[in-house]
Amino acid sequence: MTADASFSSQRITLACRENGAPFSAWHAPAREARRGGIVMLHAIWGVTPHIRALSDSLADQGYEVMAPALLDAADADFPIEDTTPAILDARMALGKATGWGVSTLPRVQACIEAMEGPVFVMGFCFGGTTAWLAACRCDGVRAVSAFYGGDIVAYKDETPKVPTILHFGKTDPMIPLADVEAIRDTHPELPIHLYEAGHAFVAPSGHHPDSARLSLLRTLQLFQRSGGGKAEA
Repeated sequence: MTADASFSSQRITLACRENGAPFSAWHAPAREARRGGIVMLHAIWGVTPHIRALSDSLADQGYEVMAPALLDAADADFPIEDTTPAILDARMALGKATGWGVSTLPRVQACIEAMEGPVFVMGFCFGGTTAWLAACRCDGVRAVSAFYGGDIVAYKDETPKVPTILHFGKTDPMIPLADVEAIRDTHPELPIHLYEAGHAFVAPSGHHPDSARLSLLRTLQLFQRSGGGKAEA
């Protein structure tokens, strides 16, 4: 494939339908025959270089990807993953203020509506909980994959409207296995995958290669089963 500016990833600005409030997103156009759109929901750190790189890698596989900034103002720079205590405390306060994703759903919905279908959602940590909420509350989604969403248990009594899978690490100190079992008890029909890993096993901070590879494979298999087949060239 020859280089083409139309396939370049870039920061874009979108607006929420309800009030027109602007927000930023990383947009990676599909660079292969289009399989669909993915709304990628970031961890507490924001649209970091890792999220942008993962978006670009999925674009290489035929997905158009939008990664909205869920916690930052439209004119704020995309953050780096700074794990110093002061930054972590500040980011966690932002997450808590949203109800761990509830108030960010208009941004998620705007991304869904900005892409041609089929549209899928995936998210990590804070974004994993938000992905669960999107499965339960958003419209226009075909399937959802939520990775180590620590507050899913707080919303376990809600029911996804679309095929949904969950991924957790067996040794995650932030998500007790009792919480995972509580979700499983409420939704025995739901595929919940446990990995020999800790928290953030897809991200650089807790990367576990085998778990990352398998969980992403399962995610793309779900999306393909849910309508994400390769378009005609």
